[in-house]
Amino acid sequence: MPASSKDLLEQLSNASGTPGNEADVRAIIRQHLDGLVGFSHDRLGSLVCRKQGSKESPLLMLAGHMDETGFIVRYLTNEGFVKFHPLGSWWEHTLLAQQVTIRTAKGDIPGIIGAKPVHHLKEVERKNMLDIEAMFIDVGAGSKREAMEEFGISPGDPIVPRTALTTLRNPRFLSGKAFDNRVGVALFVDALKTLGAQEHPNTICGVGTVQEEIGTRGAETAAHQVNPDIAVVLEGSPADDFPDSKAQEAQGVLGKGPQIRLFDPTMITNRKFSQFVIETARACRLPYQVAVRTSGGTDAKPIHLHRTGVPTIVLGVPIRYAHSHVGILNLDDYEHTLQLLIELLKRLDAKTVASFTEFHHRM
Repeated sequence: MPASSKDLLEQLSNASGTPGNEADVRAIIRQHLDGLVGFSHDRLGSLVCRKQGSKESPLLMLAGHMDETGFIVRYLTNEGFVKFHPLGSWWEHTLLAQQVTIRTAKGDIPGIIGAKPVHHLKEVERKNMLDIEAMFIDVGAGSKREAMEEFGISPGDPIVPRTALTTLRNPRFLSGKAFDNRVGVALFVDALKTLGAQEHPNTICGVGTVQEEIGTRGAETAAHQVNPDIAVVLEGSPADDFPDSKAQEAQGVLGKGPQIRLFDPTMITNRKFSQFVIETARACRLPYQVAVRTSGGTDAKPIHLHRTGVPTIVLGVPIRYAHSHVGILNLDDYEHTLQLLIELLKRLDAKTVASFTEFHHRM
């Protein structure tokens, strides 16, 4: 792992970037890759970082979405409380009493997610899941006028979790927000930095996509911008090693390596490509996990359907508590995913990539 990987993960995790507001993340990517790649962007804001290899083709797309799950200001009450709407999927149980930051034109405003206090709840109410509609954000304003005119809060302002990256007692474990999917962004940045002046038999486009959490929108426009021959989607994938989980069903365990996704409801992975990735991991003696996911989806959905089709695979670093204010990752998994990615980039030449879409014999 490059010496600066942990710092890069910290910068990206701490950065704010709800869907449609990814500018801070774009700036970090540019900072780390300036002078190493050529930059371009599509008109939604996805950032393309192109590194020319020894051959123009095949063209490899490494996609990591820059946005994180967050919220947006809906309106303000007369008393100065902020009503909000989710951007991406949240489980309401994780929200109450959490700190958030509202990003306004006048600067960042801290707040706390609140609701009717437990002392005023009826017995039946205490047992029910509280809907986001019943929640609000308390920013310490005394009125709607103060919140809007003095604090600068307006409908449409983005809201992000207020969480700083922390190293746990075991220094290989990090906790922080937005690992889904700043981990994927860090992976393609680190891969491009690691390759540096090394030759590779292809051209690589690392792409920070936008608006994945609200429908993989940026990946669709970015695929048109890049027009790849093959793609690797880099993700922070939900871990399934929590207490009471069934060990035989676990496919995303922290410390057991990158997750190679074979299926989810939005994509069936090209069989030859997935086998090539597994064989590469074995040849390099890298740990890995395979996953058949029965829910969820990634940027692979629009990318693999681009034009006449793009062989695409998802490599994920397992993340505990994804889509909440804080997640946990194991740096061993990050390092092994990065190593596997780099080995793939060195091996994906024109002949190999072409072989994935030769369908004249049985697959």
